[in-house]
Amino acid sequence: MADTSPDTGIIDVRSLVPAQRHAKIFELVDALTPGASFVLVNDHDPKPLYYQLEAEYPRQFSWTYVEKGPEVWRVEIGKQVQAA
Repeated sequence: MADTSPDTGIIDVRSLVPAQRHAKIFELVDALTPGASFVLVNDHDPKPLYYQLEAEYPRQFSWTYVEKGPEVWRVEIGKQVQAA
């Protein structure tokens, strides 16, 4: 089970087998409300995930590196607030 902390908005997917990671992350992205975000903690650069998210949710999310390895990567992923 991934370590999630709703108070801090951190999801650590390092404990999940790689095949389960993207499904869990997409579940969290789907649940985000506009303006909300979480920090993804991973054991490698999740850049392929960025491209997958961009394909599924074009220009609907933000992607900000908080830490770039070499052992731990942290990326803040947020849902954009749509302009009125």
